Amino acid sequence: MEVNIHQAKTHLSRLLQRVASGEEITIARAGVPVAKLVRVKSKKKVRPLGILRGKLWVAEDFDAPLPDELLAEFYGGVLPKTPSRKRKPK
Repeated sequence: MEVNIHQAKTHLSRLLQRVASGEEITIARAGVPVAKLVRVKSKKKVRPLGILRGKLWVAEDFDAPLPDELLAEFYGGVLPKTPSRKRKPK
């Protein structure tokens, strides 16, 4: 398909949809081709599974609750009072 520059500027979104589906579009000035719109082939990198096997380690208790002393640091040094939390006497 060949379009002039004015048509290309006016209908760029539509032209790009057609190009994405595989069509080639030539843009012409006064009937002389000056550019061609073509689909870009994507470069997909396939990541192999298990590439980090044996290099990562996760502790058994990685999701255990934080100790109260550390948890308090997230609240400005004082734990919020909640009905489910029993505070340890000091």
